Amino acid sequence: MKKSHIFLIAAAVAAASILVSCAPGPNGMVGSADGSGELAGFWMGLWHGCISFITFIISLFNDKVNVYEVHNKGNLYNLGFILGIMIAYGGSGGGAAKKRRK
Repeated sequence: MKKSHIFLIAAAVAAASILVSCAPGPNGMVGSADGSGELAGFWMGLWHGCISFITFIISLFNDKVNVYEVHNKGNLYNLGFILGIMIAYGGSGGGAAKKRRK
């Protein structure tokens, strides 16, 4: 085998390993209430998405703070969380598509 073929095979195996290692697992706490009997829904997901950067910074120093609420209602929380992140971080990149002035 040529060295280029070996390199391509090694690169493909490395890329596949990296992609597989990032795959999320199931959340076993979906639908189960937290200590106060609450489930996070769409609006809480939206709020958590909007404050995710601040929450992330705090979570680095405090083990009791999480970025994502595991006791949630499922897809509605996830939708709110993603929309909150889009609102906080600039949406879909429309600013990058603007024309430059000459």
